[in-house]
Amino acid sequence: KGCKIYTDISEVYFMTKNYLTEMHLHTKETSNCGKMPAAETVENYISLGFNTIVVTDHFSTHTYFKYDYNSLGWQEKVDIFLKGYNTAKEAAKGRINILLGMELRFDSESDPNDYLVYGIDENFLREHKDILDMNISSFSALARKNGLMIFQAHPFRFGMKIINVKYLDGIEVCNRNIEHDSHNDIAALWAEKFGLKKTAGSDHHQKGNEGLAGIISKHEITSNKVLLDTLKKQDYTLYEKQL
Repeated sequence: KGCKIYTDISEVYFMTKNYLTEMHLHTKETSNCGKMPAAETVENYISLGFNTIVVTDHFSTHTYFKYDYNSLGWQEKVDIFLKGYNTAKEAAKGRINILLGMELRFDSESDPNDYLVYGIDENFLREHKDILDMNISSFSALARKNGLMIFQAHPFRFGMKIINVKYLDGIEVCNRNIEHDSHNDIAALWAEKFGLKKTAGSDHHQKGNEGLAGIISKHEITSNKVLLDTLKKQDYTLYEKQL
């Protein structure tokens, strides 16, 4: 009940003529844990035959550890967060769809979780200056008001915390970060138990992480609107590359 296993990407892209989307990816430009420049990452995903990348750089106080956080204005913080996405989009030159998402962590010791947020745009970020000071309850209300979707990232990785599923649209049941055990089998069972939508992603940080997981759809995901519609209708299959 986790990911469908494909041994070769050609089974997805060339033979079945479906479309492949990366749902969890970080860039060196924005995420402090990212080790690969956005432009290089884009080239790798194009060579693998992916159609879309959702750039989900970290959005938390840790994003700004190289800066004097308290001296930064909100618009400056947004500019820094968007560096990876904008670099990836410029590098793509229309050859692959680049969508904006984020991996959000609130500035709260009581909530150590990471949340993948889909459907955001620059205007949403610039207009909501208190995002990092929110909690999952208040942010969930804001997200639903603005038509966004929230998936808890790697919810059963050690250090994460179980939260009330009413605040979520879904969870990541297949996280392929090679440096962590995300206990994907437990996440898949949890999604089934509570009727949560499922997603899968490579959790790309560095060379060797490319294209390890994602979602397969019969239509190309060209915008956040298409992405949200696809997720809401669950009109996709989970993909995991067998190593």
